[in-house]
Amino acid sequence: MVTTTADVRPCELAAMTRALELASRGPLGPNPRVGCVLLAADGTALGEGWHRGAGTPHAEVAALADARERGADVRGATAVVTLEPCDHVGRTGPCSLALLAAGVARVVVGVADPNPVAAGGARRLHDAGVEVVTGVLADEGVAALGAWLPAVTRGRPFVTLKLAASLDGRVAAADGSSRWITSDVARRHAHGLRAEVGAIVVGTGTALADDPSLTARTGDGSLVEHQPLRVVVGYRDVPADARLRGPGGELVPLRTHEPERVVAALHAREVRHVLVEGGPTLAAAFVAAGLVDEVHAYVAPVLLGAGPAALGDLGVRSIEDAVRLVPREVHPLGTDVLVVATPEPRSAAHASATSLEER
Repeated sequence: MVTTTADVRPCELAAMTRALELASRGPLGPNPRVGCVLLAADGTALGEGWHRGAGTPHAEVAALADARERGADVRGATAVVTLEPCDHVGRTGPCSLALLAAGVARVVVGVADPNPVAAGGARRLHDAGVEVVTGVLADEGVAALGAWLPAVTRGRPFVTLKLAASLDGRVAAADGSSRWITSDVARRHAHGLRAEVGAIVVGTGTALADDPSLTARTGDGSLVEHQPLRVVVGYRDVPADARLRGPGGELVPLRTHEPERVVAALHAREVRHVLVEGGPTLAAAFVAAGLVDEVHAYVAPVLLGAGPAALGDLGVRSIEDAVRLVPREVHPLGTDVLVVATPEPRSAAHASATSLEER
């Protein structure tokens, strides 16, 4: 199997860019977003497709169907696909076998499939005499796969912790009032983030105190098509008249205080991306458990001086024990600022983790 991209033709790079664009049309869900373009020997596109959701044809099969509808002969063609063709029988058959049956002679792959259940398509194709090139526009392919890739690799959902606080780290004033610390621009951005995840998680304290709806909405207030699960963690019941029981995603009460159980329950539902929105106690529990993969901190230029902090007690008693993050992006949002950061590797934060375990 070829592992270098040195012999990739310009038309194949252009086709991979197109395949990535097609992949972005796919829905969010348990399956990856994948795009595929079929090329003739002269670089002409014969067919293209993308995966439209669980149970529908995969991108390669959709591209083959598109080529048939165009009356194109794909024997000897090149398949350019953003993710390694699958090699297993799930809701649909193996894409590796579909490509072989169609007579495809060359396959250009963006990202290798980390899922041990589905992986192996590149090897099967190579062993059958198909020329295979991997790692083409791999960075772009990884970005297009988003949270799906680390979720499948780690065997659990990717967890984003969202914080929205004043400049001095408060989420509400001393009297408990909190609407609105951040601006309209920041809140619209946060709704965009909600629309990209499979589940939003809050504690019962937040659910009872704030009566949130936990929906993803457009700028005019209407619900977007994809609504994440609304997960409430804790032992208290959600009131019958709560907004959480109104229009929006399915309400999922999880009677536990353990983040590991929350993540396991959502993994069983094939949720790939989880957004933890609060409150401070739940957020601290996820950080302490080492289950936060990314932090989105919306910071408003407001000083409150008192009131609840954005994060609960982590057991940090010395600066050496601080949980340190690596800033990845900084975005101005109206009057506010969004900082996207990821925790340092566990080895670098070992002292902090040890401190928490000893509490």
